[in-house]
Parts: sequence; structure tokens; C-alpha cells
Amino acid sequence: MRNYVLQDLIMAGVQWELAENPTKPDVKKAPVQQALLSDKENSRPIIVPPSAPITLDTVKSMVERPNDIDSLIRMVAEFNHPLRSGATNVVLPNIATKPNGVVIITDLPSPDDDASGKILSGPAGDLTDKMLAAINMSRESVSIIPLLFWRTPGGRTPNREEIDLSLPFVNKIIDMLKPKVVITFGTLSTTEFAKINLSDFHGAEITTDKGYTVIPMYHPNYLILKPSAKKDVWNALQNMQKLLKNP
Repeated sequence: MRNYVLQDLIMAGVQWELAENPTKPDVKKAPVQQALLSDKENSRPIIVPPSAPITLDTVKSMVERPNDIDSLIRMVAEFNHPLRSGATNVVLPNIATKPNGVVIITDLPSPDDDASGKILSGPAGDLTDKMLAAINMSRESVSIIPLLFWRTPGGRTPNREEIDLSLPFVNKIIDMLKPKVVITFGTLSTTEFAKINLSDFHGAEITTDKGYTVIPMYHPNYLILKPSAKKDVWNALQNMQKLLKNP
């Protein structure tokens, strides 16, 4: 195996173990001599490199390599994040085929997302599609990225390390998409990308130094539980439309 291939596998978090593989018989030995070899000699352990720890520096180095969005998404699909082993599916982003300058960053994958591998599926997905349709948008024009690509056990709040190991992928996808507006669905994504409290700044336009404006909004799951909040979201969506029309 070439060194650069081995390096890529280690950086991707591939687990290496001590394997018991039979050594290749020496065909030059006489049959009697070959028969006298012990089982231990015929099954010598092959020592392979230990598992490389997945660190934030490792992930940051990885995300610098892809030059296109498809390669980056494939890297996400293959990445050995600590949450991957407990998730049913990797929940990959929805990348707009006809982008209009809007990207949605949503909170953790739901049970429906985990089962289907599709971000914002189930009832929350249906409501999202209706919200977008109300302002003449759809998943063809709006990209949707989960803050984490793997559901946490039982849907618990992710720890700092779990978020940090996912954020470089999210940020790189945003950089490649170059949006004008980033909508954050939910408390967690709003905290991470706008550093504010969602309940205090819902619908506000938060200017960033990254070339896009963040607009925090309630997550569709919250709207299902509290339909009265839909009015606030509708107002925020209309303000976003006005923002997009401004040069």
C-alpha cells in the first residue's frame, strides 16, 4: 500500500487492528519440512498501525483537500465521526441544484432523518417544504445543511467535541456555496452561527464578517408544537425575501 493511501485512511479515522493472517507458505521448503512447521509459525500476527485519533486539527486538514462540493460530501459520508457507529444513516446535506443565495443550517437529525438519511424529513420536512413554497422557493433553490450529520443517541444534546468535529465540514460547505443569507433553524444552530439567543433575536438580521447575513428562525418541530409561532416565521421569511432583492 502506498504511503499517501495509508495516510488518507488514517486521517479518515479508519480503524486498524491486530489481525491474525496466515503467512504465505515457503514453496521452496520440502513437503516434510513444511509439515513440521507449527501452527504458531504458520499464523504469525501481522502488526499494523494503531488507530489514529480523530482530532480537530485532523478534520481541518481533511476539509482543505476537496476542490468541489461533491468530493466534500463524499468525505462527509465516509468520515468516521464518533457518533457514526450509533447512527442508522449519515444525514447528508441537501445541495440546491438551482441556488438562489439561501442556505439553511438546521439542528440535529431527527429520528425520521436518521431512518431515511435525508435532512428535514417527516412532518418537519413537510412543514419546511410548505414554508419554502409560500415564498416561491424549494429544495431545488435552497440548500439545507445539518449542524451534525449523525443523530446522537436518543437525540441527546451533542457535546462540544462532537460539534467541533462536524463544524469544519459545515463551514467548508457554506464557503463553497457562497450564500447571501444563512437561516438557522433552531436554538443550537443559532448559537453556533450567530452566537445569540434564538428567543431574543428571532427573525433579526445578523451581519457577519463572512459575506452573508444570518437570520435565526424557529425550527419546524417547534412550530408543530406551537402553531402560534408560525406568524413570526412568516414575517421573518418575508424580510428575508426583501433582503435577497437588495443589491
